[in-house]
Amino acid sequence: MFTNLHVHTTYSLLDGLPKIKDLIDYAKELGQTSIAITDHGNMYGAIEFYEVAKKAGIKPIIGEEFYVTNDYKSRKQNDPRYHLIILAKNLEGYKNLIKLTSIANVDGFYYKPRIDFELLKQYHNGLICSTACMQGQIPQLILNKNEEELDFVINSYIDLFGKDNFFFELQNLPTSSEQKIINEKLKELSKKYGVKCIATSDSHYLRPEDAEIQDILVCIQTKQLLSETNRLSMKEFDLSFKSEQYMLEAFKDYQEAVYNTQIIADSCNLE
Repeated sequence: MFTNLHVHTTYSLLDGLPKIKDLIDYAKELGQTSIAITDHGNMYGAIEFYEVAKKAGIKPIIGEEFYVTNDYKSRKQNDPRYHLIILAKNLEGYKNLIKLTSIANVDGFYYKPRIDFELLKQYHNGLICSTACMQGQIPQLILNKNEEELDFVINSYIDLFGKDNFFFELQNLPTSSEQKIINEKLKELSKKYGVKCIATSDSHYLRPEDAEIQDILVCIQTKQLLSETNRLSMKEFDLSFKSEQYMLEAFKDYQEAVYNTQIIADSCNLE
């Protein structure tokens, strides 16, 4: 089975489109039995998502896409801000998610709510993490060909979470040469470090035809016009919510990554 583990809802403010009930209804329509929520920098939708999913007979996996920086207390404008997917395995993990989110939004907020690796050391129990999208630290180190720091960062996450709770995230973005480089390198690193790969769709809306509406949200968020040429837009990528059949075809040469999502789904049992 395939589980969508990188999913944005309307609570990814002005970035994600689906309302919780619509998301759960669509997942059920596709025959999916579990699903994660990973909104940007917040857990506003967690309880609603949990209750609606449970009622629909779908296992809810509560998570978040965090912004990670070098020092969450720093206020330097050029500080990096990497993405990281973190999921709760159990009640302890859920409480640690809450703690990390609260610190990020109260003490770590600078343009975005941020955490750092030292905070993860304090609140990592009961959590699973993956390397996220192209904006993750490990994907960025791959693109920058920084092998020494790449080795250090990977080993740091393995030492903290263990190989059972840390995953390399592959995404299907056929028009992105950078994503292809990242995917191939992560497959190579998977063999080197013994870290499993998972396949995600980083969904921001339900169906491909919803891309235009999501683009309007992004324009509102960035205070730009649809008519502007040099603006932030994600329309070149299909960020819709994917079926298992779609993902198996998209990763037909590496279907193991699709099935590995079920390892995480089976490990997450939050009541």
